[in-house]
Amino acid sequence: MAKTSKEKATTSTRKRLNAAAAAAPKKKKKKGSLREYFKGVKLEMKKVVWPTRKELGSFTAVVLITCAAFAVVFWAVDTGVLAAIKAVCF
Repeated sequence: MAKTSKEKATTSTRKRLNAAAAAAPKKKKKKGSLREYFKGVKLEMKKVVWPTRKELGSFTAVVLITCAAFAVVFWAVDTGVLAAIKAVCF
């Protein structure tokens, strides 16, 4: 199938752009020092909004209650499945 003039122009433009990109000097990535890394970490940690003591206590309570609830649910399901298996197999 023959290419249209628009497809030929697009192909030639793409080739020129690829050639220009290949000829352009590649920028070297600046290798940061360990000190610079920790400076960045310190700056980011200053931006963090920390919870208050009251919020932290309530969040902890929610997590503990949720863990306990899931433990009870898993225990109940496990006990039920074990009872069903014993009823069927033994």
